[in-house]
Formats: sequence, structure tokens, C-alpha cells
Amino acid sequence: MSIIIPPGLTFSKTRIAPTPSGYLHLGNVLSFAITAALAKRTNAKIFLRIDDLDRPRIQREFVQDIFDTLNFMEIPWDEGPKNYHEYETQYSQVHRMDMYKESLKQLKDSGDVFACTCSRTQVQIQDNEHTYHGICMHGDIPFEAEQVSWRVDTTHAAPLTVHTLQGLISATLPQDIHHFVVRKKDGNPAYQLTSLLDDIHFGVDLIVRGQDLWPSTLAQLHLASLLEKDAFQQTTFHHHPLVTAATGEKLSKSAGSTSLQYLRSQGKTRSAIYGMIAATSGFNNKVESFEELAALLLQ
Repeated sequence: MSIIIPPGLTFSKTRIAPTPSGYLHLGNVLSFAITAALAKRTNAKIFLRIDDLDRPRIQREFVQDIFDTLNFMEIPWDEGPKNYHEYETQYSQVHRMDMYKESLKQLKDSGDVFACTCSRTQVQIQDNEHTYHGICMHGDIPFEAEQVSWRVDTTHAAPLTVHTLQGLISATLPQDIHHFVVRKKDGNPAYQLTSLLDDIHFGVDLIVRGQDLWPSTLAQLHLASLLEKDAFQQTTFHHHPLVTAATGEKLSKSAGSTSLQYLRSQGKTRSAIYGMIAATSGFNNKVESFEELAALLLQ
């Protein structure tokens, strides 16, 4: 479905934010292309942010694949690392750890989080939908105990307002995102917290994501209200359809046949790859660039 961009709409900055836990795939390129096209149409700068706090899964070749993919597909960015050395020495999330820890302390001091010992397996046993129902909320588990996560108490979560390209949307936290984790059992801050704080830190006011991350948007807006990050609550979001496998399932980074690394090794050109993405949306057009791909999806 085509998205109509209101005339005269402008933003300061958007971002491309891959996680280097595997080789990037067609779905990543679609999101990057839409982000770059929206930035061009709204005069926004593009920041490259690499989400790398899941350190055991991060490999240098996966980080390098981000630069290789963006350069091969000719998708530009204005700020952020241009190579592996700049990423490691200046832009890795490890350099912002103090900022994350400060907000975790704020959440603890305000009583908005509780400690939890439940594993994913235990949550699955409790509920077939993998929904966590706050079993540890009143357990008085020490925050600094070993192998505990910190979860947000969303019992009284208020309705949320989401700014989108088409206007305001009212929403509530879906059940499966209630009591989401902000600090993992290894002591590291979790995605919902770091993504929120990074977007605020770098001045992002337009966020482009796949439809599968709609619950994350709501979780982060709720978290922003707890942390009194008013600017984030004015951020505009666009959630685009996903590129799916032939089975209809979301692509994963383990799906090698759709990875850019594999496709490049098979001699696929940039135009051929953009054409493959366009075909998943029902278009058979020849596509040479991210602008031409986005032109099929945006108006």
C-alpha cells in the first residue's frame, strides 16, 4: 500500500539502526531504503547507529557487512561511523553505558521497575503465548541479586499517543509487551531502554521501522513518559510492511539465501536486488536505486 507524505513535512534527523548479530537481508535493505527516501523528502539527516550491546552475538564480519551493504546498495548516511574503526572507537553503544545506567537508576529510585528471576522457559510454561504476567512483581527480589532482570511495572499503563506520517494514533500497550525488560540478567541495559535513549541522545525525530516493531514503539513511548523524556513523545514514527519468506514468515538473519552477503556472492547486481524487494510488494518494475524503490511504496 502506498503511503502519502504530507507536503511541506520536515524533520531534523532519522536513523538506520541495524544489529550486527548476522548478515543483513532483503528486509533490512527495504527499511534502509524507505528511511533514506523519507529523509531525502523531508530534509532530514541520516544517522547510522549500530545496536551492539548483545556482545556475545556480535562479530566483526557482521559489523563490516553493514558498511558493505549500505555502500553496495548506495544508501547514504550523514552521521555515524564510516568504517569499523570509527564504530569501535567512537560509536559503539559501550561508550554510552553511563547514560543507560543513569536512567536505570532513575527507574529504580522512582519505583517503576521490579526485579525478576523468571527465564524465558518459565514464562513460556506460565503462558502459552509467552506473555509475562508479573509473577515476580511482589516477590521483594533484590535488584542487585545475581541473574535477575529488571522489568517495568506496566500495571497502570496509560493510553499512548503515537505521531505518524498520517496523523495521531491512540494506542495501549499490548498484553505481550507488558512488564517488558529494561535490564537483562547479565546486567546490561535492554533494547527498549537503549534504543529510546540513543534516539534522544542523537536528536532523532523520525523513526522508520517494520510493522513487527509496533509493540516496541509503544513500549518506548511508555518508558519515555516514566523517564520524563517529553521530546521523544513528539517523535514521528512510520511502520512499513515486511519482506517475508515464501512461507509468509518474517525473514531472519539466519535465512542465508536472502542475505546481501549471499546475493552479492552469487553475482546479483544492485538493480537485481532492488527488483527482488519490489517483487515482494507486487511490482515487476526495473529498480535501480533506493529512490526508485521508495517511489513505488511512497507518494
